Order: sequence, then structure tokens, then C-alpha cells
Amino acid sequence: MKFLRQSLFGVFLAALTVALLLFAAQLVMQAVQERMARDNRPPQARERVFAVNLVLVELATVTPELQAYGQVQSRRTLELRAPSGGRVVELAPNFEEGGEVEEGEVLVRFDPADAQAALDRARADLQDARAERRDAERALELARAELVAGEDQASLRERALQRQRDLEERGVGTAATVETAELAAAAARQAVLARRIAEAQAETRLDQAATRLARAQLALEEAQRDLDDMTLSARFSGTLASVSLVEGRLVSANEKLAELVDADDLEVAFRVSTAQYVRLLDDDGRLIDAPVTATLDVSGVDLSATGTISRDSGTAGEGQSGRVIYASLDRAPAFKPGDFVTVSVREPPLDAVVRLPASALDAAGTVLALGPEDRLEVIPVTLVRRQGDEVLLRGDGLAGREIVVGRTPLLGPGIKVRPLRQEGQAAPEPDTIELSDERRARLVALIEGNAGMPDEVKQRMLAQLSAAAVPAQLVQRIESRMGG
Repeated sequence: MKFLRQSLFGVFLAALTVALLLFAAQLVMQAVQERMARDNRPPQARERVFAVNLVLVELATVTPELQAYGQVQSRRTLELRAPSGGRVVELAPNFEEGGEVEEGEVLVRFDPADAQAALDRARADLQDARAERRDAERALELARAELVAGEDQASLRERALQRQRDLEERGVGTAATVETAELAAAAARQAVLARRIAEAQAETRLDQAATRLARAQLALEEAQRDLDDMTLSARFSGTLASVSLVEGRLVSANEKLAELVDADDLEVAFRVSTAQYVRLLDDDGRLIDAPVTATLDVSGVDLSATGTISRDSGTAGEGQSGRVIYASLDRAPAFKPGDFVTVSVREPPLDAVVRLPASALDAAGTVLALGPEDRLEVIPVTLVRRQGDEVLLRGDGLAGREIVVGRTPLLGPGIKVRPLRQEGQAAPEPDTIELSDERRARLVALIEGNAGMPDEVKQRMLAQLSAAAVPAQLVQRIESRMGG
């Protein structure tokens, strides 16, 4: 009995094990069938929503700034050159590189011995010329006096000749006495002619003396200038540069000694393109006096100076393009001629433009705006100006819209987005209008008659039109695009 009971219990356990194995196999088969059925089922489409950064734009008057690079230079630069050769005998204490000098200060003295000797000789020659002129004047006076005496004597001889002729006619005189009187009158006339020749010679001598005196005066002035050139003085206050002179050096004529630069009268020269140059012209084609800011970056510290455009270059330059513009700087104590600076020019203001980051504009000249139900819309715009990382745009329907910044290739019209607005910026309240029954019916007919519009979009627009207050933007878009 005990054996039979144990045998039956063993059979029961074996049957129970087989039943559990069959149940487990059935569960595995059901799981596999469900998984295979789930894989064959078409996936349910789910719209993807992108998060975008938005900025609320408003039309404003913006003053663009033109960026360029230029070089600072002095408006007054004087080259100090030796007018004549000589030895340097004296230098100013501050005649050195970067030395500050005042107007009229003596900078260099050359050895004046030769120039002083030439001046003394010129003075002596001038005294000789003056003495010669005085002698010529006295000689002329004497020649004129002798001429007067000769003319008087000739007059007396003529009267004596006439008297002898009268006596001969009355039979008192003789022919010999008349002939003697005629010879005396002829000699008197010849003496007068000689006196006139002497007067002419005296006048010529006086003219020559005057010419000699003038030449002596010119030589004296030239010698005085040569002596004055032995001393170089500063014509204006400034700073010395390119100094290449020491005391005792023998210099040649016209040798460059240094440069005198006026560091308080600076200007900046910068080159712009022709298109940028045109924007700086007024209606008459003249260059405007636009404000200019020159910035010099020195180890992270920006040194700036303000100024005004003064003129432009007469020519474009060989092998160059654009125009060179010069702007005078008001006061720039930290600037030096030769500094390479960044120039910012304020252009004439532009009205009714929108300032946006450059990432909001694509290559096709459009921007993406937030539309109804948080879907994107494309707005065509016109690029007016680029300002670094920003752009100035014009376009219909931009005012008051939220524009996407930081566009990616995944964004496009009709894409549903999740707006990310700047802190403190709320969504703009849409302007709504109330439609009359006739206008509402016409708009509904236009939407229903558009066969190319998806049904979902139609239902959404019809639902908006059925409300008491309809968004004005929606009505404007329907009427402009569908001819309502």
C-alpha cells in the first residue's frame, strides 16, 4: 500500500510539472504573437514641436553705423632740413626723439662764421654802391650845370653873329668879322652838344650806380638770410620725430634732420567702398559732416576719440577701389600719428526699420514669424543694412510680430513651435475686429472654395471666422491672398 501511494504521488507531481510547462509555453507563444502583431501595426504619426526663441519687433528710427579701419595722421608735419651745409655747433636740450618743443624755440645752430663773413662783404659792397651812386648824382648835376652854361654861351655867340651880319648889311662891317662870328657860333653849338653827351653819360652812370646799389642790397639780404638759416626754429608747437642729428656733425645742404609733428591736430584716414561712400553724400552730391568715433584697442582698453568728416580723396588711387575719407579728430591725447584704429561713422538715420539679429534672416530674404496656434509663417523682407551681428530690415506686416531668432534648417512655414520669449516679454495681444454678415459670408466662401487648402487648415480658419471677434491679421491675409 505504501508503495502504491508513493507511486501515485510521483505520477501526480509529474503530471503537475508537465501542466506547468505547457502553461509556460502557451504564455511565451501568446507574448510572441502579441509582439509580432504590434510590429506589423502602422505607427501612429505624432507632430514634432520645436522650441524657438522669439523677439517682439517694433518699427523705429535707427541710425546705422559704418565700420571701417583707418590710420591716424597729423594734419601738420614739418620736415627740418639744413638750408645749407655746415657744422652743428648747438642743439636744443629737447632736440631728441619725442621731444616737445614750443613755437619759435631755437632747435639747431650751425657754424655762422662763413655766413657772417659773407654778410660783412655784402655790407661793404653796399657802402661802395651807395658811394658810387652819390658820386654819379654829383656828376650829373655838374654835367647839367655845364650844359646850361654852354647853352648860354651859344646864345651869346648867336646874337654876336646876328649883330655882325647887320653891320655888314649897313656897310660898316666886313666879311672877315662875320665869318669869325660864324665860326665862334658853330664852336658854341658844338660845345653844347658835348655838354649834352656828358649829361647823358652822367645819367647812364647814375642808372648803373642805382643798379649796382640794388644788386648790393639783394646780396646783403641774401647774406642775411644765409646767416638766419644758420639757426633753425620751430614754426609751431609739436613733437620731434625721426631725429638723426648730434652736436658737432657736419651736414650737407637740404639734409633731413628731423620731423616736427603737431600731435594736437590729428586726423584719421580710412577707406570705404563706393557703395558706403554714396551713403555719406547729401542730395547735392557733397560729403556730409557725419560724426566719427575712432577707437584704439590697447591690451583690452579701448581708447576713443570723436571727430567729424572733413574731406575725401581726390582720386581713387592706382590699383585701389573705393574712396579714402579724412576725418578731423577733436581731441585725442592718447593717439599718435601712425596708430591703426577702428572707425565708426554715424550715417543718416533710417525711418521705419526693424533691428533684428542676423540669425533671423535667411539667404532668401525672409524671416519666420509666430502665427495662429503657435505655427510659423514666412514674411518676405528687404535687407536695408548689416550692422555687425544685426540686420536692419523693412517689410510688410513686421510691426508687432514675434520673429524667430536663431533659425535652423528644421524650421519652416507651418511648423508648430513652443515659444521661448525673453524675460519680461509677453505674447502680443492679437488685434480683433467684428465682421458684418456679408463680409463673414464672403470670407467663408473664399475658404471653402479653395481646393488647394488642407481640410484641417480650413476647419481651423472657419472656426476662427465663426467667432464674434475675428483676428484682423487673419482677415487681412485671406483678403490679400485670395482676392477678397
